[in-house]
Amino acid sequence: MINIVEVSIVLPAYNEANRIEDTVERTAAILREISPSFEIIIAEDGSTDGTDIICESLARKYDFVKHLHSQKRQGRGRALNRAFCSSRGDILGYIDVDLATDMKHMFELIQSIRDGYDFATGSRMLPQSNVKRPFKRGFASKGFNFLTRLILGSKLYDHQCGFKSFRREALFALMDTVKDTHWFWDTELFVRAQRAGYRVKEFPVEWKQGGTTKVNLVKDVFGMGSQIFRLWYEFLWY
Repeated sequence: MINIVEVSIVLPAYNEANRIEDTVERTAAILREISPSFEIIIAEDGSTDGTDIICESLARKYDFVKHLHSQKRQGRGRALNRAFCSSRGDILGYIDVDLATDMKHMFELIQSIRDGYDFATGSRMLPQSNVKRPFKRGFASKGFNFLTRLILGSKLYDHQCGFKSFRREALFALMDTVKDTHWFWDTELFVRAQRAGYRVKEFPVEWKQGGTTKVNLVKDVFGMGSQIFRLWYEFLWY
């Protein structure tokens, strides 16, 4: 028999040996204040710097930590899919390991689903958002989000903030329809959620870039751009 918890938070991790333990500790501390029952799933994706050893140690130390290791890198989308399939929560979510989004927003992230929303995401692009990031990355992000709104008809202003939550039934109803396996995964999910009529909430956050990003500004941005047109072409026929 599977023991159900209220909240499952996934931490996608690739070569995060220098901060994964602190992130788990800080995430657990805030979740203790928010939920009577929770789990933290580390989706560790083919790390080569010893992150897997630290994660195994954390899983032995805490009964609320689960470590999922992949020998080869799968991409963020596949890692998230696998983690959510192994989750036990009614409310599911994921946050970036660098904790770029201020953890004071965790309550709203969870409460949004409690209040009846199916999907919720923090946003760096709303007028009330407080964001500190390099100009080039901010410019690229604004361009990507503009194209997503223009071409795919999304109402969101920020599709890729790594601070998202989901109602379990809603996520699992859509997850298998998402074809991207890497950085475009959450954009595609939220675009499909809007088209399917689910309740989606976007709320402003305080955000500060937390160290070196894993996104390749040229390769990954062009790759995500091609995914926008791939999804647009699919929608033409449905």
